[in-house]
Amino acid sequence: MKLSEIEPALALSPLDGRYQSQTSPLTEYLSEAALNRERMRVEVEWMILLANGFDGNGNQPIIPGVNRFSEAEQAYLREIPENFGKDGIAELKSIEDVTHHDVKAVEYYIDRRLDAAAERLGAETELARLKPLVHFACTSEDINNLSYARCIKDAVQHVWLPATQELVDYLKAKAEEFKALPMLSLTHGQPATPTTLGKELAVFAYRLGRQMNHVKNQEYLGKINGATGTFGAHIAALPDVDWLQVSQEFVINRMHLTWNPLTTQIESHDWQAELYGSISHLNRILHNLATDSWMYISRGVFAQTPVKGATGSSTMPHKVNPIRFENAEANLEISCSFFDTLAATLTETRWQRDLTDSTTQRNVGSAFGYALLALNNLLGGLTSIHPNLAVIKQELQDNWEVLGEPIQTAMRAAALDGRSGMDNPYERVKELMRGHTIDHAAVESFIDTINFDEETSQRLKQLSPERYVGIAERLVSFD
Repeated sequence: MKLSEIEPALALSPLDGRYQSQTSPLTEYLSEAALNRERMRVEVEWMILLANGFDGNGNQPIIPGVNRFSEAEQAYLREIPENFGKDGIAELKSIEDVTHHDVKAVEYYIDRRLDAAAERLGAETELARLKPLVHFACTSEDINNLSYARCIKDAVQHVWLPATQELVDYLKAKAEEFKALPMLSLTHGQPATPTTLGKELAVFAYRLGRQMNHVKNQEYLGKINGATGTFGAHIAALPDVDWLQVSQEFVINRMHLTWNPLTTQIESHDWQAELYGSISHLNRILHNLATDSWMYISRGVFAQTPVKGATGSSTMPHKVNPIRFENAEANLEISCSFFDTLAATLTETRWQRDLTDSTTQRNVGSAFGYALLALNNLLGGLTSIHPNLAVIKQELQDNWEVLGEPIQTAMRAAALDGRSGMDNPYERVKELMRGHTIDHAAVESFIDTINFDEETSQRLKQLSPERYVGIAERLVSFD
């Protein structure tokens, strides 16, 4: 049995196989079928604009000899992409098998619907006569750039942003819940000034929030200006039309994108590089969160909640492996590799056009697919762990030496205030603390040897590793 001969065809990519249930929301916007549906939307909306005009031109037809479409005709045209389903996908493929050109296949697909319009709308409709209006004065990239921009914008707004926001909201909730829970910090892997678990989670929420704002404010550019961006064919055919105004109207008010007035044959894709750079940056913050969480589990600070019936190891029954975090790590790395490549390659083209961007853009769905898969895994991992209070408390009690920092800092402040006996504070504390096992009694005894005023002495004696967290609790409130 050849696996390649099984019908329906087996998925090659795990995004469309093993993980299809998690990535399927993106199919609505970033699949080949979604792109073709959007191409149809662009084509029919361009036809409607050319036939019906807009406020700026008195709502008169832009093309002479074309009568305004009736409401029924407009609805019929708009049903073409909306009804594009399984049968339509197969039909479009059969057309492309002949044309060997995907956008031309879309044009012919629409032509067939115009030929059949009289069956629905009656003999008085002129849609069949108006097939020359389909793709009028357009190069394929006029259709493609708008279609990709709309597909990507919708995928970001309807799938990626909500999934990212859900994770950030969860982090914020846990940051608030654990804002006063002290824990030992490790800098360079060594015991350091304590913090709170909530404050550390808030750091990630804040970092992610900044990148999300970049994505939320992202422009999505579009153009419709002909084969090399000069409106050459437009002017040659209809020199009296204000094609700049028509182009602006279509991109801004019909496609709901930002108008790009200066392009070659292709829209320059700079906005895509900006977007993918922001998402790739956010991915790397998520990667940091995944690895930190993994290490907290390894250290015992986080405990995992076993899933009934799940297997952690095929040979060691006791294990609960942090696989959600490991999966998130790997998928974030793959997603970044896609986004980084897209951002690097899409901003270049040879002179006025080459096809490298065409094949590159077909991988946008994969970039978002691995990102979405990572988000799902990371959120699943976070919801399956909880603080191990016993381990957290023991770590703090085992590391009284972290109080060397506040003591030597208080000595510096006292010296600056003119108090005697405060020489070499760093060196004196280092001699006591470094490489030694220190407990509460040793810290208090050392404080008694220093010529502090009574108020300072008592304040320092009140400190413990659990109490030495500064204003970490207050910092959680910064959004």
